[in-house]
Amino acid sequence: MNNARSIEIPSILKIGSGALDNIGIYMKESSFCQVVLYFGNGLIDLFGQKVLESLKREGITVLEYREIDTIAMHDLIQMAFSMPNKAQAVIAIGGGKVIDAGKYAAFLKNIPFISVPTSSSSDGFSSASASLLIEGKRTSVPARLAYGIIVDTEVIRTAPEKFIYSGIGDMVSKITAIYDWFYEAQKGYSQINDFAVMIAKKAVNSFVRTPYQSIKDEIFLKELLDSLSMSGIANEIAGSSAPTSGSEHLISHALDKLLEQPQLHGIQVGIATYIMSVVHNHRYHRINTVLTDTGFWNYTTTLHMKKADFCKAIDMAPSIKPHRHTYLHEEQYRDLAKRIVQEDSVLAHVLVS
Repeated sequence: MNNARSIEIPSILKIGSGALDNIGIYMKESSFCQVVLYFGNGLIDLFGQKVLESLKREGITVLEYREIDTIAMHDLIQMAFSMPNKAQAVIAIGGGKVIDAGKYAAFLKNIPFISVPTSSSSDGFSSASASLLIEGKRTSVPARLAYGIIVDTEVIRTAPEKFIYSGIGDMVSKITAIYDWFYEAQKGYSQINDFAVMIAKKAVNSFVRTPYQSIKDEIFLKELLDSLSMSGIANEIAGSSAPTSGSEHLISHALDKLLEQPQLHGIQVGIATYIMSVVHNHRYHRINTVLTDTGFWNYTTTLHMKKADFCKAIDMAPSIKPHRHTYLHEEQYRDLAKRIVQEDSVLAHVLVS
């Protein structure tokens, strides 16, 4: 009996210096002739002319282009169904908001989505879900896995460093996410997909072993972005976010609900990853080394995040995804995590009382 199933993977994966200048070539190679362009807030002035000229050179017609600054579901539904019917693909250029908006609009119209992130802050640009506002609350909904991922490392390099640190935090979280997934399977709440585990492990291990002098080195940025892209593939194989999102993400999602001004997703996730790696007693030395050597810890010390907020988030974590069963879904491990927040010598320099 054949139980194999098909999965989607991106048909376009272009990560490197100058990729944005060649976006027209990549679209032509994939036989897209008519596209819709969405830019993040303020990005038409920065990248609009370059992108439009690249598409024009290759004979690609831009049916519509606009800046997007909303992730409210009702806005995106209206936007999707007002899109010209001739559109063959949606191209979204910018940060998390416009990427989520573009992928959801493409999902509703059932046309390919081209993801062009301008920062490396998380793996959201490669995932098949979107974080939208539904009745005022951020909610993860199914969307469209990117048909294409195009990332210009020159653009990533010029973005504020906090976005690179955020990507680093999100990338190392795969270590604790996989550990949680195995625990969840052991408890009978999930089933492991070994191929998804392999992809997620290869992604994070390749990243943490990359030699570099600076986090703005081409080799470092390309490895970070390659690895974040692989995370989306691991999730697609698994049919869920379990390979790349565990208890550390639950802490971050809880902080989003608790704080008036949360930090970048990957910043919160990176700190929570270290906490959970100590709870797991698994690879916390390696995680601490990466977060130290990249300057992640130095940056986070400037944010004055509070121990009390992390403790509240740890208690709230199980309610974020009650159908899952990470370590934090058990009281003994929540108590241990809170004790680590209060007593760990590394966190003493990062979080304030």
